[in-house]
Amino acid sequence: MTEDVIKGDPVESDTAKGDPVKDAAAVPAPRGGAPGETGEPLLVVEKLVKHFPVMGGFPFKRTIGAVQAVDGVDLTVHAGESFGLVGESGCGKSTTGRLITRLMEPTGGTISYRGQDISHASRRALAPIRSEIQMIFQDPYSSLNPRQTVGKIISGPMEINGINPPGGRETRVRELLETVGLNPEHYNRFPHEFSGGQRQRIGVARALALEPKLIVADEPVSALDVSIQAQVVNLLQKVQQELGIAFLFIAHDLAVVRHFSQRVAVMYLGKIIEVGDRDSIYARPRHPYTHALLSAVPEVDLDGGDTRRERIRLAGDVPSPISPPSGCRFRTRCWKAQDKCAAEEPPLIQLSGNHSGHLTACHFPEDPTITAREEDIVLDPALTALEESPGPAQGSPKTA
Repeated sequence: MTEDVIKGDPVESDTAKGDPVKDAAAVPAPRGGAPGETGEPLLVVEKLVKHFPVMGGFPFKRTIGAVQAVDGVDLTVHAGESFGLVGESGCGKSTTGRLITRLMEPTGGTISYRGQDISHASRRALAPIRSEIQMIFQDPYSSLNPRQTVGKIISGPMEINGINPPGGRETRVRELLETVGLNPEHYNRFPHEFSGGQRQRIGVARALALEPKLIVADEPVSALDVSIQAQVVNLLQKVQQELGIAFLFIAHDLAVVRHFSQRVAVMYLGKIIEVGDRDSIYARPRHPYTHALLSAVPEVDLDGGDTRRERIRLAGDVPSPISPPSGCRFRTRCWKAQDKCAAEEPPLIQLSGNHSGHLTACHFPEDPTITAREEDIVLDPALTALEESPGPAQGSPKTA
């Protein structure tokens, strides 16, 4: 899905009547939030670690290793800001989101929300904060209770927190349904009566029910049809702008993240390897892995110009998080790797020539450009051999 598709905002054929962003401003702004403005740090994560033990031996009671899903993540989300977290599958994005919402207990590091350390806070200590940090899950099918009606699903958080809005909970739920583009008459329907896009709208309404200050959206559109993705992303962006809610938007679709997020962090094998504002990351990346990610994004040149972008194809797969490489974790797939990359882990710092706030973790950073190189970087020998061999109409393949 391209950014142009998102801006087109196609119409979902099976969705109920109603504008996806209609009456969004009617929903009260989050407590202490200023719509459309970014402010002081709301969430600060420092050296966040999550290791899952690997059991072995007999009868599987001995720890023989650990899956280092998240290993030293640092990030800051400001009030009212949309912050994107990107990376390929298995890099630890979703685990980071669940740690921030305290759905998982971190192994190490600190999670500070509005200056309060909630890393290992008890259930009672977290109770006042739970309503301010909400989550939108990836799968719109498994994240909704099939035995509960839509009204029960959305009003459940209000019941748990003892919130009685003016006019009653049912009135509030019907307002939220209209806000996310669903018909208020769907109050008594069950999740199986809705499409995937409609179910995700229900999840958005549930997240908005408590007027949160921070929403962690864990790949909220990856399970949806492309045309429906555009509607849901536009809905989230409108909600973020109108209500001043901060978003941690987790995704692997770079076009969606570019459209939605103001700042972007790139994650690889449990670590943040580059972070900066949207324009800086997408137009002037410095880390080789970020260059490789951006070169994989398909683009159509509608102007017919000759502006070719760089092309990079990496060899192999992401190393196992049980035994990650020493030093820089990307060095086993990097074309610029040297002995220093294996001996020393590069710090996440601001390089010379970078804009303020653009941090990169690389000993030998790339040039801040994404224009085409004289030669494509192709590290996979199988792909090289395949391209060099002639097609069926040109005769038999070349032999060594």
